[in-house]
Amino acid sequence: MCGIAGIFNFNGPAPDQDILRRMAGAIVHRGPDDEGFFIDGPVGLAFRRLSIIDLATGRQPLSNEAEDGRYTIIFNGEIYNYPELRQRLERTGHRFHTKSDTETILHLYEEKKERCLDDLVGMFALAIWDRLDRRLFLARDRLGKKPLYYAQSQGQFIFASEIKSLLEHPNLKDPAIDPRALDHYLTYQAIASPLTIYQGIMRLPPACFLMIKAGHMSEPREYWRLNFEPKFQGSPEEAKIRILELLRQTTKERLISEVPLGAFLSGGVDSSAVVAMMSEVSSSSVKTYTVGFDEEDLSEAQAGRELARRYGCDHHEFTVKADMTKVLPKIIWHYDQPFADSSALPSYFVARETRKSVTVALNGDGGDEAFGGYLRYAADAISMKLNSWLPARAMSAAGQAASRFAARDVRAFRYAKRLLEAWDPNLLETNFRLFHYFNASQKRQLYRQSWQENLSLIQGREHMDRLASLGQFKDPMDIIFYIDYRGYLPDCLLVKMDIASMANSLEARSPFLDHRLVEFAAALPSAWKIKGKTTKWILRETLREKVPDFILKRRKTGFGAPVDRWLRRDLGPIARQILLGPRAVQRPYFNNQEIVRLLSEHERRERNHGNKIWALLCFELWHQIYRDKTLKPSDPLEAAQE
Repeated sequence: MCGIAGIFNFNGPAPDQDILRRMAGAIVHRGPDDEGFFIDGPVGLAFRRLSIIDLATGRQPLSNEAEDGRYTIIFNGEIYNYPELRQRLERTGHRFHTKSDTETILHLYEEKKERCLDDLVGMFALAIWDRLDRRLFLARDRLGKKPLYYAQSQGQFIFASEIKSLLEHPNLKDPAIDPRALDHYLTYQAIASPLTIYQGIMRLPPACFLMIKAGHMSEPREYWRLNFEPKFQGSPEEAKIRILELLRQTTKERLISEVPLGAFLSGGVDSSAVVAMMSEVSSSSVKTYTVGFDEEDLSEAQAGRELARRYGCDHHEFTVKADMTKVLPKIIWHYDQPFADSSALPSYFVARETRKSVTVALNGDGGDEAFGGYLRYAADAISMKLNSWLPARAMSAAGQAASRFAARDVRAFRYAKRLLEAWDPNLLETNFRLFHYFNASQKRQLYRQSWQENLSLIQGREHMDRLASLGQFKDPMDIIFYIDYRGYLPDCLLVKMDIASMANSLEARSPFLDHRLVEFAAALPSAWKIKGKTTKWILRETLREKVPDFILKRRKTGFGAPVDRWLRRDLGPIARQILLGPRAVQRPYFNNQEIVRLLSEHERRERNHGNKIWALLCFELWHQIYRDKTLKPSDPLEAAQE
């Protein structure tokens, strides 16, 4: 697991190695163990290494010098099937000089060029320079675990694992904000690929590659797409056997490491399943790590502790306090662009604590998307049934009645109220209403008129509609699953985990995000995933003899921080001072009176605007760090008020 960066000068001299060093230095946290550089004609490559496999000889950039030195690679990630690929390549005459998965990719590219991606099982972002054809090849893994950003500027193609590395290049010192990206952020809590917050800086979408040659850059080309047809023809019992086989296999493959290894244990079904599989295939006690909150109803600590006891794990747990004043600017700096998923906070803390004793940690990411784990999915499925049972007029009346109780935050009615308010005859609209932070109408109130003029379209669910148009589906619920695989998962959840882990020089591995398991899960009927109010039905049934009932029957709590409560306590006055401070009120983006309304209604408990306020607060702090450069990552939050 590492960080990569590079420059392709289309018409000029060789890239400046000092610039490459600065680009690599900006992402030293991704690879604190070693660095490497390579310059050949118009191309310069930079690499930061976090040593996991082949500690002795796995340095990069790596060239096939023993053959003809034609190809040179830099690679961030892990290829879990590289031992089998290596054996196959050796049988055809390839000679290996390291034990690394990186060299396996290089030899595979020699044989198959871009089709080598079809054979790789793992997570990766990579760049391969072809000295003979003078061509640069870049690619990203199928699900989007590892990031890759790029830009074209003044005759140069520039790429890196993180945006902060690109910003070290003198051509990209102060790029303008992209209004479309800010609109995406306010809608979806993160910015949708291929956009970034900066005009001209792009994120390569998952399962895509690029070719750059002699001043020409190809459009991103997709090499894999998740299909939901044809459906599995076996019985649920046969499906459970196959799920267990795949989960055991994908977990075992992710235990390859020459450094200490552990697991995040949240107390939910997915991470519990991973720990159960690790305990089966590991020869030693599994190290597990759980984060909790002061708020007992949101803490995962007790469930994690009980599961760890069952499997005899070497267990570690700690509590996140509500005081974010010392660490929030640092976390926001790590994310490079505005990011409002509050689960970034516990993710960062659990990664920080885990890194004190291990270098690799497995997690349960991807289980919800594969097997229908979000409560939103159950609400979508219920909405579909209501559409067939009740006339639209009756549902509309119920929704209007629910809106009159919107100010009441009573747990017993919260989910029913939310569903009724979100309901629409169009399933995509229902899903969007359950998902969004700000809708189009709310953003019109939030934006200043002058800023609205920068937008040709204020986003509603257009992004979700675009993703839905990429596939063909017989089951409407599969559309929702696919949208999350192409949008929410790679643009938000995997960004969150990649940054949280790599900020602490920790590699995170996800058995549920193996594409073979994902493909099998996509072929299962949605009715096996969502049964009434029960989410992940088929996975829960599969794990009956592996995971205790108290885990399988737990209500899903999510992993987000309780920012709505924090904003009504100690964090509230600080947020008000920052969002209505002298810097913020002069910005061109937002109507300050609308921010006052959101803050006041939240403080008086008239409405829960916690997510909206958190998104605005994260944007303002990002602006002070990256645009104004008045707030340093090491500053306490109070410095943002000065």
